[in-house]
Amino acid sequence: MSNIEKQIEVERDNARKECDINGANSAECAAAWDVVEELQAEAAHQRESSKPKNNFEKYCDDNPDALECRVYDD
Repeated sequence: MSNIEKQIEVERDNARKECDINGANSAECAAAWDVVEELQAEAAHQRESSKPKNNFEKYCDDNPDALECRVYDD
């Protein structure tokens, strides 16, 4: 288990305790779960950034104006 995953577990336990002590609708409970969500988002970001790029992604990084690399927003 990575360091961030351990921290997520610790903060998840902390959030449960905060909610038990202060109530599920308290500001302390919400803040504790916000910490868990932020850590989970960071873990997801780290997993995504550690994924190696394929040849097409490398090509588009080098040639962002290439026709096949354009991204259109709907």
